[in-house]
Amino acid sequence: MKRQYLIINSVIFGVILGASGATWLAPTPLIKAPPGLASGPAPDRDPLQTRTNAAPLTTVTSATIPHLKPKVSRRVLTVHKNDTLQGLLTNAGVTPKNAYRAIAALSKKFKPRDLKIGQTLELSLKRLKLTKPGKSRSKRATYTISRLSIDTDIENTALIEQRPDGAYTARINRRKLVTLDARREGTIDSSLYLAGRLAQVPSPILAKLIHIFSFDIDFQRDIQSGDQFAIMYEELSDEHGKKLGAGKILIAEMKLSGKPIRLYKYKSVKGDIDYYNAKGQSARKSLTLTPIDGARISSGYGRRRHPILGYTKMHRGVDFAAARGTPVYAGGRGIIEVAGRNGAYGRYIRIRHNSTYKTAYGHLKGFARGIRKGRRVKQGQVIGYVGTTGRSTGPHLHYEILKNGRQMNPRRLNLPSGRKLRGKELARFQAARTILDKRHAANPAPVPVGN
Repeated sequence: MKRQYLIINSVIFGVILGASGATWLAPTPLIKAPPGLASGPAPDRDPLQTRTNAAPLTTVTSATIPHLKPKVSRRVLTVHKNDTLQGLLTNAGVTPKNAYRAIAALSKKFKPRDLKIGQTLELSLKRLKLTKPGKSRSKRATYTISRLSIDTDIENTALIEQRPDGAYTARINRRKLVTLDARREGTIDSSLYLAGRLAQVPSPILAKLIHIFSFDIDFQRDIQSGDQFAIMYEELSDEHGKKLGAGKILIAEMKLSGKPIRLYKYKSVKGDIDYYNAKGQSARKSLTLTPIDGARISSGYGRRRHPILGYTKMHRGVDFAAARGTPVYAGGRGIIEVAGRNGAYGRYIRIRHNSTYKTAYGHLKGFARGIRKGRRVKQGQVIGYVGTTGRSTGPHLHYEILKNGRQMNPRRLNLPSGRKLRGKELARFQAARTILDKRHAANPAPVPVGN
């Protein structure tokens, strides 16, 4: 009991001395000090000497103890409608100043405004501290970004990393892709889309298939039950075998009422990629009949009872019903003559393609970035988005083809054909076509599930 009393008194005495500015030597330190940090006084020094005669105390930080580093957490953020990169980062707890610096560095390799809905960001974050904004809100951590990556496409990743001095470096990492041929085919019962999904065709490939044949086929009226399709396309994987998505269509075929139309992808000597039939004739025409993907014709060209005015009048265009915001493509290459409000058409675009033909697009929700009067556009370029502006009862695209200033029925127009390969270019195409046919024959299509 006397021994315990002496120990307790010694501890109390040491604490009192520590409070008065002296240091006390514990017999066994609880934390081993890092090199250079003394764990007690030198043997020849009085353990009760005053602080003024002792060596200055060392502050324990991540610099003096290397394993004490800021906590790093990893997060994956998904882009939703109306999201911005700055907003995504600050909502994740990144300080506004740090988010700005990180975005400035990233912008050298990737434009933040090019973010798309569904795209993902991978973050490595270093926690700074806990803040308490207000009584009604709980504590939340604040972070700085140590690493950020965005897959800009299947092949490339934009990446920034923080250096020890706090600055950021940006670069593009390119994946090593493995490309394999994939074949799919099917019979259409009600729609090409349903038949394609049954045959396990990826949705982007279906959209490309429709676009390739959109110059010749009206997918609302020309398709019948029993018609068939067949495609061979690129299937992309990483070096570990993980499937990343689909590439380009190599062979596209539609069989309508027993008559086959087969087209081949070909890259010309100049680097232009297009689709040609076996004779080297491009499938592309000066104008497309369907400047929108995944839509149905809700009203054709001709006389009809107007849904708003209530009387019968001539409908001098084709209406495509689609979800609000669906992209609308330029029907052909040309110069924008009008881009603005136009009475009953609402938001309206008109493109002059040559001295004979023009196309018009009405009831748009809005225009694509950079679309204005005098701007040159390419065939298939996004120019606007489906809306219901003007005299309209619901979201749809009103599409017109004008010949010499008069609206024409697209189904009765004999539109100019595209490029015809000749000479050495034709011979080069025929050699490429033969190779594709051999690859097609060597790669049988799987049997669709449910057949």
